[in-house]
Amino acid sequence: MMQLYSGTTCPFSQRCRIVFCEKAAEVQIIDVDLFKKPEVLATINPYDQVPVLIDRDLVLFESNIISEYIEERFPHPQLISTDIVVRARARLFLYRVEQELFSHVQALEHGPAKQQESARQIISDHLTQIAPVFDRQKYLLGNEFSMLDVAMAPLLWRLPHYQITLSKQAGPLLDYAERIFARPAFINSMTAAEKAMRK
Repeated sequence: MMQLYSGTTCPFSQRCRIVFCEKAAEVQIIDVDLFKKPEVLATINPYDQVPVLIDRDLVLFESNIISEYIEERFPHPQLISTDIVVRARARLFLYRVEQELFSHVQALEHGPAKQQESARQIISDHLTQIAPVFDRQKYLLGNEFSMLDVAMAPLLWRLPHYQITLSKQAGPLLDYAERIFARPAFINSMTAAEKAMRK
């Protein structure tokens, strides 16, 4: 059985857990306390980070690489389009999500107060800019849930935890977030620590 070393509060690990739950694929989740990482983690990932997936002799790290592997290993339900143009656009959008949103997560979690405040404002501004998309469609690529939505979900769940507030203009995006949070796979992907982020 595959093993996933997964941080109990790590948004990148949650992405992989969501994909496994969407696929209803079997995996052994090995919970990792990010403040007391097991020594084995550094031996299987040179960056000493989670998530890490082990499938027989294959060891993968980086959430998007792991997610794509799970998609190819368990193709149903489909989370990545077979259309090469749609797939290219999705990868470009994912690159922007990483650069414009998730690149600030480290500052939010470990940075000084001034850096955290700057990161909150940047994320709030970017999310507000994309909110109008959801006046026209249910999900980021249209009306079908995709890997892009998986990538966004952990950040949207953590907005209150990161003390990020959005203006009324972001209403459609918040409705979109609630659609994702209601999915059984999203609910089943959460650790107790993640559930506590919104209590």
